[in-house]
Amino acid sequence: MAKAKTWHSIPEYNAFRAMMQAGTTTAAAHRLGLSQSAVSRAVANLEARLGLSLFEREAGRLRPTQEAVRFNRRLDPLFLALDRLDGVGEPVQETLRLIAPPTFAHRFLISVMGSFLKANPHQQISFDVSTSDEVIRGIVEDRFDLGISGTEQSRAGVKLEPYRRSQAVAVMPRDHPLAGRPEISPKDLHEQDFITLTRRHARRRQMDLLLQEARSEPRVTVEVSTSFAAADLAREGLGIAVINPFPIYQYRSEELAFVPFKSPIRYQSYFVLSDSRPVPRIARAFMRHMRLNTPPDPFTERS
Repeated sequence: MAKAKTWHSIPEYNAFRAMMQAGTTTAAAHRLGLSQSAVSRAVANLEARLGLSLFEREAGRLRPTQEAVRFNRRLDPLFLALDRLDGVGEPVQETLRLIAPPTFAHRFLISVMGSFLKANPHQQISFDVSTSDEVIRGIVEDRFDLGISGTEQSRAGVKLEPYRRSQAVAVMPRDHPLAGRPEISPKDLHEQDFITLTRRHARRRQMDLLLQEARSEPRVTVEVSTSFAAADLAREGLGIAVINPFPIYQYRSEELAFVPFKSPIRYQSYFVLSDSRPVPRIARAFMRHMRLNTPPDPFTERS
């Protein structure tokens, strides 16, 4: 018996990509100018044809599965080709001037840049790793086209476009006595070994206030300047750390326990752009690639 011919549906792929980027059927439908039922039907048809579950519902939002992330990467060359057919013609080589702090740079952005350049081999990236303050200055002074930052800093000439939103988590070795709890509060940290941020961080002041209000006095073992350092020290058994799980969860979830931290602490990650200059096409393409290729995790959602 002859094998059935493979067929493809661009409308289904468009609906899927819109869902990956928007996170809800309503937002995806708005992007495409379609009804919610049309988007839902297209994604359901695609799932049936592929034999894969592409989205899971969680807290009212649709979270992409790992299969969805992998399939989305395979679609990148197709949509690049479609962009060319829209009248762009031969690809124009551009260089993205990108800057980000270490927490985003050393693991997460390296992977994203790799997949972006494989899908866009005619493009180039000039990448700088620096502090969040320098990210802002670099955009204002037109030394960079795009910055990534985990801190909200208002300054003339800069606009912040929300990217990811996270809740605070406590990280510790998997065999720690508190690792099995569904949630950890500031009071639970009393007399526990504790890894904290240095005092120059606003999050340090926020944490100190929470501990003071709870009359909780942990034993500070180390002060660090990045969440990755805090997580790695927690892995070494030096104490509990309260951190932003994004993007650390992707690289430490098998080695550390991640437990929701009961507090008003929330984190927001941003794309940093100039407010006075047009955003280069390559920067928009990279932002879209990041949104579409960020793996899901249980503590983070799209903004």
